[in-house]
Amino acid sequence: MALTTHNSLSIGQEFADVESCRKALKETALALHFDLRIVKSDRCRFTAKCAKKGCPWRVHIAKLPGVSTFTVRTLHGEHTCGGVGNLRHQQASVGWVANSVEQKLRDNPQYKPKDILQDIRQEHGITVSYLQAWRGKERSMAAVHGSFEEGYRLLPLYCEQIRRTNPGSFALVITGQENRFQRLYISYRASIYGFVNACRPLLELDRIHVKSKYLGTLLCAAAVDADGSPFPLAFGIVDTENHENWLWFLSELRKMLGMNTENMPRLTILSNREMGIVDAVEVNFPTSFHGFCLRYLSDNFRKEFRNTKLVNIFWNAAYALTTMEFDAKIVEMAEISQDTVQWMQNYPPRLWSVAYFEGARYGHLSLSITEQLNNWITEARELPIIQMMECIRSHLTTWFNERREKGLQWTSILVPSAEKRMAEAIADSRCYQVLRANEVEFEIVSTERTNIVDIRSRSCSCRRWQLFGLPCAHATAALLSCGQDAHRFAEGCFTVVSYLEAYSQPINPIPDRNLWKELMEGGEGGGSLHIDMNVRPPKTRRPRGRPRKSLIRTEETRIKRIMHCGRCNQIGHSKKTCKTPMLPLIDN
Repeated sequence: MALTTHNSLSIGQEFADVESCRKALKETALALHFDLRIVKSDRCRFTAKCAKKGCPWRVHIAKLPGVSTFTVRTLHGEHTCGGVGNLRHQQASVGWVANSVEQKLRDNPQYKPKDILQDIRQEHGITVSYLQAWRGKERSMAAVHGSFEEGYRLLPLYCEQIRRTNPGSFALVITGQENRFQRLYISYRASIYGFVNACRPLLELDRIHVKSKYLGTLLCAAAVDADGSPFPLAFGIVDTENHENWLWFLSELRKMLGMNTENMPRLTILSNREMGIVDAVEVNFPTSFHGFCLRYLSDNFRKEFRNTKLVNIFWNAAYALTTMEFDAKIVEMAEISQDTVQWMQNYPPRLWSVAYFEGARYGHLSLSITEQLNNWITEARELPIIQMMECIRSHLTTWFNERREKGLQWTSILVPSAEKRMAEAIADSRCYQVLRANEVEFEIVSTERTNIVDIRSRSCSCRRWQLFGLPCAHATAALLSCGQDAHRFAEGCFTVVSYLEAYSQPINPIPDRNLWKELMEGGEGGGSLHIDMNVRPPKTRRPRGRPRKSLIRTEETRIKRIMHCGRCNQIGHSKKTCKTPMLPLIDN
């Protein structure tokens, strides 16, 4: 049986059903550039002709007896009308556009209406409107991924599937008034296990705005693995970013960590300290150290002072290891601009500088998960909520597998990034003179200064060993002088063993949504698990029209151009409006 991928018809050609028949006729009309008019269409017959008056092109298709197959009975295949005289075509409907782009949308959710316009023009030689392309994409997206409304309705079943396929994981959805979606929290057991058993006691908090049909915000808590890469721990989607939702997200995070460890170390938390994050951290993690993301702070500093030299000094101050070095940089900044003193009062150094911050940041001063979140959400931000979370889960699965395989290939004690820093410390240690005071204390002498190293407490007066968790060049010189392996004095979170432990647990796949209802009816132990929660979408819908791509700068942030007069060399006006009297020329 010949099915319809041809652009021309022939007598005896067969089609599986009437829909295949209609699709074939539409494709033929589009390929040959003529308008099609349906004369008769029922369960047994289908007759069409050219829409131009007087053109003899006509086809009659009928159903074969006893089967569902249709076949071409009569065909007058010649045109005398000359076809459509422009690039627009009556058969290029929204449904046709949706069918045309379906496979491309499966491969690339970021396929945009402008790309649809371009591809249809190149592949079919016809033009459709932007609205047709946009509606075609929306219809195809619903066919491929389900509707946005269905995504919210199936959230309780999706959360149950996560808990069933990944035991020990956390997945819950919360609704507000009228059963409308309000919050979603997901954390996989593999991530929880890796953080509790192998990662540094450092958490990053960040958010990315979701820009699908229904707006929202993706909240994320991430740790840092042994090699210094972000390690996503928990995700939350909320209808809007506010104090209450941050308080809820960190409350769920605290309960989750409390259920998975009895001796949770004192955490260091890194964020932009905005939108209720400060209060939420103080309520849920009162003993933690909460610091600023330095990139966020640097951007604020740059906007405030617009001085490259000041910004460079600011970064040097932030990375200064001792309070003496930090204070010297602050004095240097104040000599350039006294306004920096007031700025420091608004952003106390104890919240962001290495010298004054009390928590253990291991050299991580900026959020490292931000770029990764942007990459993941850029690929999935236009998908329904379940497909968006499945895209993130797919990335996590791939990430865990790739890093597990990569870690198995390492033969060193420490991960590559730590090995590199240790190699630099060993090279620098050769420049120092080592004086041993007793079994554990050493005096490290150089041309610049003298440092005291205590290998029992794993400390150096330069403070680098304590702050970064790896022996500094001074400590390395002391350790090598007494025959010790400096690599073994690095903190355990930098070892290959910790790295492999972090990614040791798998993230299991979720069954296709067509099987969820059947699995739910089976329940645990053969019983029935009843989930009747019908979640409705939030009210925060995306405004009509194409979303704005560029930011609108407010008056406070807009850079105003300063007028400079080329006639009198004064500022505030141009030479066209200059009113300064000119002195008469004097003849010598």
